[in-house]
Amino acid sequence: MSRIVHFVHQSADGFIHGPNGEFDWPVMGPELSAHSEGLSNSAEAFLYGRVVWELMSSYWPKAEEYSDHEHDLAFAPIWRDKPKVVVSRTLTAAEWNTRVVGDVAELAGLGQDMVLFGGSDLAASLTERDLIDEYQVFVHPVVLGGGKPVFRDPGKRFALRLVESRVFDSQVVLLRYQR
Repeated sequence: MSRIVHFVHQSADGFIHGPNGEFDWPVMGPELSAHSEGLSNSAEAFLYGRVVWELMSSYWPKAEEYSDHEHDLAFAPIWRDKPKVVVSRTLTAAEWNTRVVGDVAELAGLGQDMVLFGGSDLAASLTERDLIDEYQVFVHPVVLGGGKPVFRDPGKRFALRLVESRVFDSQVVLLRYQR
């Protein structure tokens, strides 16, 4: 089985986006960007659920047209080149070097180390099946007051082992847990 790392940004009050779907609050300073780039380069593939895939594929193919932020300029070519896997029951095909699978059970046969970016629904499904090996939770200095929680009901209680905590750019805290 491949190794899956869940990389997720969350607010201080535990949400991955605000009450109206806002995702304009993550602080991508140079240290966090460098960490993200290192993790992205080490992954054999990126993993998404359909909703996050649609957000990512609407931005990263032409990120340079939308932004001049250093992080965006560094990550866009990595994103375009890296193989991607989308788990979806409704999507049948996707562009940008992307494979679509209909069920999480199909991930075992891929044999790739993957980074799951965001997506609480897919993360919950993978967590239920004990398929996430590591959680990298980045807590940002913002309170959203509602929205979508980072951990949807995983269907069971489970323990994690804290293997690292770190502060990036004097404001974002990484909590890195392993199963």
